[in-house]
Amino acid sequence: MATKIRLRALVRASGGPRYAVALAVDALGTGMLRPFLLIYGVAVLRLSASVTGIAMTAGIVAGLVCVPAVGRWLDRGARSTAVAASMLVRVLGVALLLAAPTGHVGLFATAALFLGVGNQAWPAAHAALVATVAHGRERDAALASGRALRNAGMGVGALLATACLAGGATALQVLAAVTGLAYLAAAVLAWSVHVRARPTGTPAEARDDQPAPRMRGLLAANVIYVFCLNVPEIALPLILVTQLHASPAWAAAIFVANTVLVVTLQVPVTVLLSRFSRRAVLALGGVVLAVSYLGFLAATALGHGWAAPAVAAVSVVCTLGEIIYAGSATALVTALAPPHVLGRALARFQLSTGFGLAISPAVITALAARGPAALWGSLAAVTLLAAAGTAAEKDGGPRYADGVKAVIRSQGGAITSATSGTAGRPGAGTTPACGPTR
Repeated sequence: MATKIRLRALVRASGGPRYAVALAVDALGTGMLRPFLLIYGVAVLRLSASVTGIAMTAGIVAGLVCVPAVGRWLDRGARSTAVAASMLVRVLGVALLLAAPTGHVGLFATAALFLGVGNQAWPAAHAALVATVAHGRERDAALASGRALRNAGMGVGALLATACLAGGATALQVLAAVTGLAYLAAAVLAWSVHVRARPTGTPAEARDDQPAPRMRGLLAANVIYVFCLNVPEIALPLILVTQLHASPAWAAAIFVANTVLVVTLQVPVTVLLSRFSRRAVLALGGVVLAVSYLGFLAATALGHGWAAPAVAAVSVVCTLGEIIYAGSATALVTALAPPHVLGRALARFQLSTGFGLAISPAVITALAARGPAALWGSLAAVTLLAAAGTAAEKDGGPRYADGVKAVIRSQGGAITSATSGTAGRPGAGTTPACGPTR
């Protein structure tokens, strides 16, 4: 059996052309501002680096606190409205950023809070929308394509922002204004898709009184898995520059290569592995990540002339593990969660992701201070444990996420009502985004 990708069906399964454009514009704006928010606070508002960092951390924490409320909103049927709201919240954050006078910590902290809320609310809202308009392995490919598109947009945005840094404070303010406009345009486009979910005829197992799946093993493993997302940004630059005394260009090249590989391989790898169970693929991703961590340990033991190229080579394996993980984790959550608690399940998953991303910089830097063996050996050990726990956990019942009624307003204004996963779903009778072909 071979699997191939059908681009038109993939765009449709991802929410349609307008929604794809909204994702691209939103990612472009995020790439322009998020990596340089600290620089904006220091260079434009003249705040100290420590105060700026604390304000940004508080914004991330506040965003995580709001995630459960987003999950409950999604369970009441919100889809494109929730995605648009996550973008509009960031528009407000950018507006406050532009309005903040020099030295004003309060407005900067409030802006960081709104930006944090939007950044944390978006992943769950986006995954819920895709899970409503697509089903099965088509949904997995659509989630993967959204990640690839987002990485591409953020990469382009970061390049544009880097070019603007030479312009000083004025250029950074213009950059923030353009970012706000990008968020606003993306919100309008996302809202115009008009996707909303209503629970439809569900099996007896999916009654309203049924509790949401706890997925404790999966959520605990996810906290460990997400460390891989900060390896190219934090761990490798730290090791290369401070311990191997290599040129910072190696770290930059690895980061660029990571972005390019994710953009080009996320969908093909996800589709290729769709013949296996999502849980098995997620466990495989953990094994690949653990192998790459051991590879980094071996690479750092080489002489200074060979260590940096070896680290760069092993980073390709690490990126492959990241791709496998990202293509299966959210897809597994959407497959396990009953329709009436899909939002809360995705919110729990986002909380575990956000928590892992929040603690990983501190953990990585603390372990790196004790040497390469402590860093890479510890990461490899806990990631293997996470993979084993993921493989051993039972799904605990049937999968429900395809039993959601999607209400989609078409461009002509008519209402199309269909059930995801049935013959009446949007696009039914057409070629799926990906699937087995002989």
